[in-house]
Amino acid sequence: MSIAVDDYSVGMDLRFSDYDTNGYYDELFQADGRPWPRAELLAMRLKTLNSEELSRRQRAADQAMLNMGITFNVYGHEGGTEKIWPFDLIPRVIESGEWRWIEAGLRQRITALNAFIQDMYHDQRIVRDGVFPAEMIKTSKNFLSQCVGLTPPRGIWCHITGTDLVRDAQGQIYVLEDNLRCPSGVSYVLENREVMKRTFPKLFDGMSITPVEDYPEQLLKMLQYISPPTTGDPVVVVLTPGIYNSAYYEHCFLARQMGVELVQGSDLIVSNGFVCMRTTRGLKRVDVIYRRIDDDFLDPMTFRADSALGVPGLMDVYRAGRVALANAPGTGIADDKAVYAYVPQMIKYYLSEETILPNVPTYLCSDEKQRSHVLAHMDELVIKPANESGGYGILLGPRSTAEQRTRYRELILTNPRNYVAQPMLSLSRVPTIVGDHLEGRHVDLRPYILYGESIYILPGGLTRVALTKGSLVVNSSQGGGSKDTWVLQNRVPQANGPSRVAEG
Repeated sequence: MSIAVDDYSVGMDLRFSDYDTNGYYDELFQADGRPWPRAELLAMRLKTLNSEELSRRQRAADQAMLNMGITFNVYGHEGGTEKIWPFDLIPRVIESGEWRWIEAGLRQRITALNAFIQDMYHDQRIVRDGVFPAEMIKTSKNFLSQCVGLTPPRGIWCHITGTDLVRDAQGQIYVLEDNLRCPSGVSYVLENREVMKRTFPKLFDGMSITPVEDYPEQLLKMLQYISPPTTGDPVVVVLTPGIYNSAYYEHCFLARQMGVELVQGSDLIVSNGFVCMRTTRGLKRVDVIYRRIDDDFLDPMTFRADSALGVPGLMDVYRAGRVALANAPGTGIADDKAVYAYVPQMIKYYLSEETILPNVPTYLCSDEKQRSHVLAHMDELVIKPANESGGYGILLGPRSTAEQRTRYRELILTNPRNYVAQPMLSLSRVPTIVGDHLEGRHVDLRPYILYGESIYILPGGLTRVALTKGSLVVNSSQGGGSKDTWVLQNRVPQANGPSRVAEG
């Protein structure tokens, strides 16, 4: 049975009755202050702590992050700064039935996106049939003519995807965007769980939480699956642009967890038609490259001639089928906020299915009628550039000034293809430790999808939290942090009595 609100305020300093959802959908508490059934046992565990104990455990978690060297780099801030990963101890809980629905929607989406990318670089049937506008391809910054006619190993383009999900005030989950080039953040999912177990082990008692620790194993398995034929075990490497990249910690972490080499472009060379790695014993053939650098920098002989990060001749070896790249060059065509608007049509066209996970309603400024609507309602909408990431270049209309709206009006009119607009959703919140009490902070969720012999989805993914009060920007480079994400297994645990059938 549910626990009365008053039960959470007896004999303690940390009073849940003081926590206010403020009209937002809260991931742990209902509007009347009662925990959702999925969070009852968690709330009971937290109830036993006073504010001093909770603050002490949060400090211990912060110290663990420091001791473990869990960091990220911030560009353009104080000349480039390495910071400890911000982490909040109060986890987010997802009920098993809802997670199965999310998984089904993500599998459907990534299958359709992969079919779309393959179609774009070959027959473009979806364009010929009038479902997707030809102009969208002609004006795309991420369509690579160098990839026309290519088919990657096993026919898979988007091997690793991070799809951002949000929940609105009514509890509806939407897909906010797809990240198919070099999605980052998965290392923090694993490290968040490790820190939680170190600093708050009793919180897990009685909770059947789906593990996340097998992600590196699943990643390596997928990378080996796309390898060209080889006489032994495929040689896999992680290609990093180097120590100044914002995700360098993650590059090191994933290479170490998979037991493979972390390399830079200067460590690789094309020799006798193969990509080889320089070692103290001479050259060693490389079969699979998990690249964490953008397409433009992969091969100076094919893309940017001034790139010092890539490997000259790499694309020739790739075209010959003698090395695999994950993700495949050219996947950025589907990593475009204007193309995103057409994903429901892609699902219908390629799979003959109705969309499971809906998009956020999106206006395309390239369309004259939709552009007129956007320009007339700029103070109500969120306006985004089609190809930016990290939360940069976004105008939050309801929080903008007249001067900002005037500037964005000019940007839209100058290059309408590069802008889309969406309603400003009231993102769901999760209780977050602020000093000696809890306050709600807005969150999103980035599940990670591996596409190999089968489709594997990391349970839960990265819950990113806007740590600044009232902020909707969850990106770490702009003051965001993260939480552990718990996906319950099968049944909802209860604070009192036996488990009941899961919600939904």
